[in-house]
Amino acid sequence: MKKEIITIAGTLGSGKSSTADMIAKKLGYNRFSSGDFMRKIALEMGISLNELSVKAQTDDSIDKKIDAAVKEAGKLNKIVVDSRLAFHWIPESFKVYLNLPPEIAKERIFKDLQNNQLRKESEEATTQEEIYGMIRRRRSEEDRYKKLYGINHTDKNNFDLVVDTNKNNLEQVVDIIITEYKKWREN
Repeated sequence: MKKEIITIAGTLGSGKSSTADMIAKKLGYNRFSSGDFMRKIALEMGISLNELSVKAQTDDSIDKKIDAAVKEAGKLNKIVVDSRLAFHWIPESFKVYLNLPPEIAKERIFKDLQNNQLRKESEEATTQEEIYGMIRRRRSEEDRYKKLYGINHTDKNNFDLVVDTNKNNLEQVVDIIITEYKKWREN
């Protein structure tokens, strides 16, 4: 059974948060971000987001805590969930994947770091090259999720819609998603 839930996953810097925020606003839906949830965990632990990611490689409890929060969000209706694994935990959602090459992502992330207080407090990268290295290291998540759950969160076949955020601006991405979501809901 289809739920009034849109889950958004994608590459780092692809615009998951901005897209989810705008979709939620336009549809009048609530919003949950596992990235923001993870940043809060890192701040509570007094470590950077990157350090938390490294710690998660050997401490399953971090992923389990995030997964539990995503599953709770999936019990709601009329919500947009920005999370790498939400498509898996909320299979009755409209599943979207945002794609962006890492070379472009590093520029977007760097710009966002300058303007987003939560990111500034929880992330330690100060240059675009450090961000690029962080993006490359995050590939360890693929191995971790495959080991923990037997899934590949970057496999585009897991999603109802894949959008290239390099070829479309934020407004276009949001319009594409909302249009396809409404079609999906009708079928």
